[in-house]
Amino acid sequence: MESARAAARLAPLALFVVMSFGGCRHAGNRQVWAEVNGHPIYQDDVESAYKRRFPGSQEAISAEQILNLKLNLLNDLIDDQLLAERATREGITVTEADIDRQVATLSSPYTPEQFQKKLSDEGLTSTTLRDQLRHSLLIDKLMDRDVGKQVKITPSAIEAYYRQHQVQFDVPETRYHLAQILVTVARDPASHNLKHSDAVGRRDAQRKVLQIERDLKSGQDFGKLAEEYSEDPATSSGGGDMGFLPASSVAADPPLRTAVNAIRVGQVSGVVRDQKGDYHILKLLGREEAGQRPISDPGVRKTILDTLTSEREQVLKAAYLEDLRNRAKVKDNLAGSIVKAGGDPALLK
Repeated sequence: MESARAAARLAPLALFVVMSFGGCRHAGNRQVWAEVNGHPIYQDDVESAYKRRFPGSQEAISAEQILNLKLNLLNDLIDDQLLAERATREGITVTEADIDRQVATLSSPYTPEQFQKKLSDEGLTSTTLRDQLRHSLLIDKLMDRDVGKQVKITPSAIEAYYRQHQVQFDVPETRYHLAQILVTVARDPASHNLKHSDAVGRRDAQRKVLQIERDLKSGQDFGKLAEEYSEDPATSSGGGDMGFLPASSVAADPPLRTAVNAIRVGQVSGVVRDQKGDYHILKLLGREEAGQRPISDPGVRKTILDTLTSEREQVLKAAYLEDLRNRAKVKDNLAGSIVKAGGDPALLK
């Protein structure tokens, strides 16, 4: 649920330390906050998930808000356990190669040392990371089979959506679908391209961008070079894709406007220096003229298909999980304790 998308910056509240909850069962020194078909979910499972989901400072958040967040996280863990059990019963498996690919994707923006530090900061080891990935991939495969592949969107549904939302496809001004490779003059700690490349100073930036231009002219792939060298943290991981930009946005920087207007769809610009002094190489992926886009436009149909598919999957997934709960034996000990305490964290013992 996050990459571009980032979680709220929250941190541990020293005053809110739950030592024991009335009604929560103990297993040794571990407190059982929920049980799913006899499988325990412990307090420390929720605490670990909480720290990973909400790192940082949380001075402004109340004990009640924290408790509510943990209750929601526990509910997510219950759902995950139900799904994992269903996947296992259905004979769905995850291979080591599947996990290797996921680890490679997660670690690609970092050096080995940086990645190990990131794991350590989140309280993970390579082994626990692989265990978590195995669990999540198992669930992904189940949901793809039982939810994703069950959703069918008909042409008539697409046409009905278009009629009801026609204004959504009225383009008020020309839009350019652009990708870029950005090289900045200043050091940027947020730059995480695959090569960990970050030019510092005008001379270094010029040298770097001219080498990238030579690589492009020799036939190397624009998207791959953007992933490896672009210093734009918002677009480098996506091959430099900036999405559609309105003409007025492009016109705000005259050098960029001149470069965009000089190339046709599919072409790559030369090196462009913007008004701030940073360097760009642009690729025009597409262009949309102002006006009403017809339903026959493949892009319109894809947008509608994606929207309807997402909405249908959300409904089906919610019903699927509810059906699993109806068939399972689930006991939420934390919820019971909160009810007994009247929702007051100070009364949870």
